[in-house]
Amino acid sequence: MARIALITGSAGLIGAEAVRFFADQGFQVVGIDNNLRKEFFGEDASTDWSRKSLEEEIPGYEHHDVDIRHADRLRPIFADFGTDIEVVIHTAAQPSHDWAASDPMTDFSVNATGTLTLLELVRQYTPQASFVFTSTNKVYGDTPNRLPLRELDTRWELEEEHPFFPHGIDECMSVDQTKHSLFGVSKLAADSLVQEYGRYFGMNTVCFRGGCLTGPGHSGTQLHGFLSYLAKCCLTGKQYTIFGYKGKQVRDNIHSLDLVKMFWEYHQNPIPGAVYNAGGGRFSNCSMLEAIHKCEQIVDRKMNFVYSDDNRIGDHIWYISDTRRFQSDYPNWQQQYSIDDIIEEICEAAMVSVG
Repeated sequence: MARIALITGSAGLIGAEAVRFFADQGFQVVGIDNNLRKEFFGEDASTDWSRKSLEEEIPGYEHHDVDIRHADRLRPIFADFGTDIEVVIHTAAQPSHDWAASDPMTDFSVNATGTLTLLELVRQYTPQASFVFTSTNKVYGDTPNRLPLRELDTRWELEEEHPFFPHGIDECMSVDQTKHSLFGVSKLAADSLVQEYGRYFGMNTVCFRGGCLTGPGHSGTQLHGFLSYLAKCCLTGKQYTIFGYKGKQVRDNIHSLDLVKMFWEYHQNPIPGAVYNAGGGRFSNCSMLEAIHKCEQIVDRKMNFVYSDDNRIGDHIWYISDTRRFQSDYPNWQQQYSIDDIIEEICEAAMVSVG
């Protein structure tokens, strides 16, 4: 009997990391990815290189060029493998809140309807499987921007008297009465569906509300994957634009492998309808200015950047994830990659890619 891990968005950053990890755990991996990222963001964002690497490197890897919105094309895959599918890792998405505003119908159909399609197929063909969904911290909208912040030399920081200090934002933050961006809305709809299939049908579903998910396998562009794109700009001299908040906006960054290890811990002991914030937390975070400085030090070159007072709509000023709920449920999980590790690895990968 085969042990199948079915992974959507399998050529993307998190999907490809999951393919390699679960293959190493003895799973046969079935990947679903039709490279919509190229359509969203252009040729530079294409994940064809990643798909080819997986097909060459991973024994038994089976790739399907299928759109997750097309149930008629997904159904035969689920029917073929049935209950041999032990885990479904759903990373396929339209990932940019800027892009979503240009085509809300496509954004919602990919993020929300595509997720519903997958949930129904899992329920029909392999209801015992773990269903792991990569949600986003954008489900909280711009509510984090109401937090009391103080300005430091290179970053904004949370006031120490606030309950979220020092650990960061937990899963109790409201998702209501806030500006999400249309991307945030489509992901929130999917997030709610994943929870409901866990609670209503008793399926092993989980939402990981990610901060900045990153790593050397990212095909970064201006609209998505800021650390990867930042490293490319620093190396090539291409002008980078900082949007608002004096460049002091703070993000926590979690390495793709650290996130996939969260998936693995969940799969070994699943809790139906679970929700976890998943980011670098206090262990791995930086401001935009700090990220630029780190890149400059690594590549020994000054960044060519300009500043715009206009921040992106719904963008967070300060976001650090509190991951203690997950660590309480899964104490074996520990982060490995600090922000310095991540940026150094990304810059080294960028040096190879740009020659």
